[in-house]
Amino acid sequence: MEFIKVTAENIEKEHICCAISEKKGENCVFNKKTWLSKEFNNGLVFLKGNIRGKVFIEYIPAENAWYPVTAPNYMFINCLWVSGQYKGQGFSNELLEGCIRDSKEKGKEGLVILSSDKKRPFLADPKYLKYKGFKFADSAEPFFHLYYLPFNDNSTTPTFNNNVKDDHSNDSGFELYYSNQCPFTEKYVGVIKETADKLNEKINIIKFDTSSKAQNSHVPFTTYSLCYNGKFVTNEILTDKKFTSLVDNIR
Repeated sequence: MEFIKVTAENIEKEHICCAISEKKGENCVFNKKTWLSKEFNNGLVFLKGNIRGKVFIEYIPAENAWYPVTAPNYMFINCLWVSGQYKGQGFSNELLEGCIRDSKEKGKEGLVILSSDKKRPFLADPKYLKYKGFKFADSAEPFFHLYYLPFNDNSTTPTFNNNVKDDHSNDSGFELYYSNQCPFTEKYVGVIKETADKLNEKINIIKFDTSSKAQNSHVPFTTYSLCYNGKFVTNEILTDKKFTSLVDNIR
């Protein structure tokens, strides 16, 4: 398969793999392309298959990552996604190998990626990462794991920032954290806010609009995380029905 690097020069004509199922009027593609266009200046790379499907990898220097991690001179992988009919054909390996080559050429010490204790939605599969040589680096409640692939023996071990482990048990009610790294968050944040209002349920919406704010977050997964009374609940992007069910269970 041919791979295309999306840049500021070709972004308007290239489709964004994770948003190809956008419905008319949702602005998901616009949100994602706007976010990407800004992050290209910070070293972000978006490499995708030259097909209309979800085959891509997105990575950025860890110093500019939108996650609360410390990994000096590492490359942070935002997303590695191959789905549908393209799974099982080695494309994930090709994309990862391309990221490794590029990162080594740029003088990086290694790769770092957010994962979990087991395979979970929207997080890198730890089984695959271990198979590719990634090592466990750090953990954060309730199930987040940080994995890294060092390029040499004296590479430092990445960690979650201290703010991730701060106690927020005194917080009250729902808090929803998100960024536009995922093209669909803006749409569903609006859905949740509208549903919460109908249920007379207070919810505080926190949008990370800079990498600095995301790096100082107490939630490890800054793309989309829902908390209740200071405790993480889910990083699954919820529909109105799923959120209503969650509220009913909490009540």
